[in-house]
Amino acid sequence: MQFLYHPDAGLPSITVEGEAYRYLFKVRRFKMGDRVALRNFLNDYINHYRIERIDKKEATLLFLEKEELRVMPKKLLHIGWCVIDPKSVEKSIPMLNELGVAQISFIYCDRSQKNFRIDFKRLERILINSSQQCGRSELMKLELFDSLKEFLKAYPKSAFLDFGGTGLMCDTEVDTIIVGCEGGFSDEERKLFADLPIYGLDIPTVLRSETAVVAVASRLI
Repeated sequence: MQFLYHPDAGLPSITVEGEAYRYLFKVRRFKMGDRVALRNFLNDYINHYRIERIDKKEATLLFLEKEELRVMPKKLLHIGWCVIDPKSVEKSIPMLNELGVAQISFIYCDRSQKNFRIDFKRLERILINSSQQCGRSELMKLELFDSLKEFLKAYPKSAFLDFGGTGLMCDTEVDTIIVGCEGGFSDEERKLFADLPIYGLDIPTVLRSETAVVAVASRLI
């Protein structure tokens, strides 16, 4: 654990309870007098506290000092991800968070299953847990679009990952890239990005959507 998330981090005194309490004292075995680092994800500060009191279900922490420490990649990547099975998203998003993806926009593309629903509260909890472990100082931004056309209105300078595109290299300058769902893009969707940059991965196998997203993030970041 690089730090613990707490919404009140930075206040002179805070109370830790619930899941955070169980993690600190049941899993990590912190004791009275130990120092604990906390973040609130509202700024770049790590706040250092001392454990002042431990009760059966809660603990009191007293503020000691803070330090400014931003932990994010130099290149901030935005991925437009056509909606796939949320279970696959939940397995992949910690890796994308560790790699430093700044933002994911989920898009209901033509071949997305419309019954799939993105649970943003659950994803936020996953991202918080991931950030506590990897040290990332800023939570990934998440949003949802009802169609690719709607997404392109908001982000008209996007690039696409598709078959036959120009080889995607580590030094390729891309800020926003869109990855399709299983089955790829429909013919109507391809008309929407016919004049936009199209990239591909120079490998012989067909990747699952979640594998392609991680591969793209790894290469561009």
